[in-house]
Amino acid sequence: MEGEKRPAPYEGLFADGHLVLWTLCSVLLPVFITFWCSLQRSRRQLHRRDIFRKSKHGWRDTDLFSQPTYCCVCAQHILLGAFCDCCGLRVDEGCLKKADKRFPCKEIMLKSDGRALDAMPHHWIRGNVPLCSYCVVCKQQCGSQPKLCDYRCIWCQKTVHDECMKNSLKNEKCDFGEFRNLIIPPSYLTSINQMRKDKKTDYGVLASKLGKQWTPLIILANSRSGTNMGEGLLGEFRILLNPVQVFDVTRTPPIKALQLCTLLPYHAARVLVCGGDGTVGWVLDAVDEMKIKGQEKYIPQVAVLPLGTGNDLSNTLGWGTGYAGEVPVAQVLRNVMEADAIKLDRWKVQVTNKGYYNLRKPKEFTMNNYFSVGPDALMALNFHAHREKAPSLFSSRILNKAVYLFYGTKDCLVQECKDLNKKVELELDGERVELPNLEGIIVLNIGYWGGGCRLWEGMGDETYPLARHDDGLLEVVGVYGSFHCAQIQVKLANPFRIGQAHTVRLILKSSMMPMQVDGEPWAQGPCTVTITHKTHALMLYFSGEQTDDDISSTSDQEDVKETELTDEETQG
Repeated sequence: MEGEKRPAPYEGLFADGHLVLWTLCSVLLPVFITFWCSLQRSRRQLHRRDIFRKSKHGWRDTDLFSQPTYCCVCAQHILLGAFCDCCGLRVDEGCLKKADKRFPCKEIMLKSDGRALDAMPHHWIRGNVPLCSYCVVCKQQCGSQPKLCDYRCIWCQKTVHDECMKNSLKNEKCDFGEFRNLIIPPSYLTSINQMRKDKKTDYGVLASKLGKQWTPLIILANSRSGTNMGEGLLGEFRILLNPVQVFDVTRTPPIKALQLCTLLPYHAARVLVCGGDGTVGWVLDAVDEMKIKGQEKYIPQVAVLPLGTGNDLSNTLGWGTGYAGEVPVAQVLRNVMEADAIKLDRWKVQVTNKGYYNLRKPKEFTMNNYFSVGPDALMALNFHAHREKAPSLFSSRILNKAVYLFYGTKDCLVQECKDLNKKVELELDGERVELPNLEGIIVLNIGYWGGGCRLWEGMGDETYPLARHDDGLLEVVGVYGSFHCAQIQVKLANPFRIGQAHTVRLILKSSMMPMQVDGEPWAQGPCTVTITHKTHALMLYFSGEQTDDDISSTSDQEDVKETELTDEETQG
């Protein structure tokens, strides 16, 4: 009996070995599968990036298309794949290489320079036509069938049914559609290139063939502004315009992008800046550099598509307080075509540190909106410091304003800027001004301040000259604290109006105070701040979406202009 029981320990060991083996398999197999899938995914990504890098298309991959989409190669319905943000081509990941070889993208320049300016044929792409598009032949809706169907011209954006497509339509010349006056034709750039080889610079002859209404538009978008909408807008503008007209200022500085203006007729170019007020200031600085280089004849007129947080300059110019995609990009281009040219004062802000006149050069800033010292500059300084530490947390416009509210509430309790009148001296056009017990001073060039508040006019209970951005005058006001700023923004109080002046001088006698110029804040010690007129900028004003306050202000300004003209005629 004892001999029969001896193998039992080996049987137990064998059973334990099976258990260990199965345990290892159950643990290692998922790890191996995960590793293998990760390796395959990385290989596909490397392969896709290699195709993207070598391709003439502007490919961008997506995990989910926003509408029913069909591959232009295999005609199958796809959920994830890639799309070209220049011609609108959409393909499955497996068909990417075939599509790259089979379909050409938009040509920014024609290969043959012998072609006339008005002889460019349509460039048709089949399938995935925009929603609510209609056939140019039968006037019925296109793209309504659940398959790859119908055609779209990637230049004029016309659509046509498969059964309506004729040979005559395929060979018909393209007129570039609704936005022909904004598009730089590829043949124009080809002719320019040939003229430069022949050392000719008279581009007016070429431009005359495109008509007097031709005002080519250059897009300068900041892909990092506001809610990070710039990247998507760049693609939408490339589809509607020539891709050579569209620039991301984070990759191509404005001064380089604006050199395209020198290939266009005198005073014909327009620029649409997609970004916040800081991006607009960056572009206007580049325009000033063009003046220094002697390129004044090529200076463009500047429009704004607001993507930032404050956007007071764009609001002043009629472009609204912020863009969140509620208006189609095509409508934005229509608004630019309808906009009127105006002038904007630009000011030089010189900050000279006290006691270092011979050792340090004064700081110089260019001001478009406003300069301030006090609680609003303190809020901007705190916001800027925290955004530099964690920029990903500040991608929402609503969240950004909530952070401003938090710091404003905090300053109401702490009052870090109190007794400002004892720390500073203020001069308007050389005359000393006595100040009450203020916490902040704001020097305005434009009508709006603090994200949409008309500061100078206030509640309108008293008659004050209207604030204008082209009269060479600055409006200077004071605030009693952060709580007073909040009351002004909700129209429960007025600022303390100090006056208007052509030159403003502020002397900070002691202590450190927060200052800002157009949202760029810093902490400043004893110094002298001098604000003088610098130059004018040519801007575009859109009057299509005005509020009641804007309409009344505009009408009042027109009355003032009519009065001034009448006085001049009388004196003449």
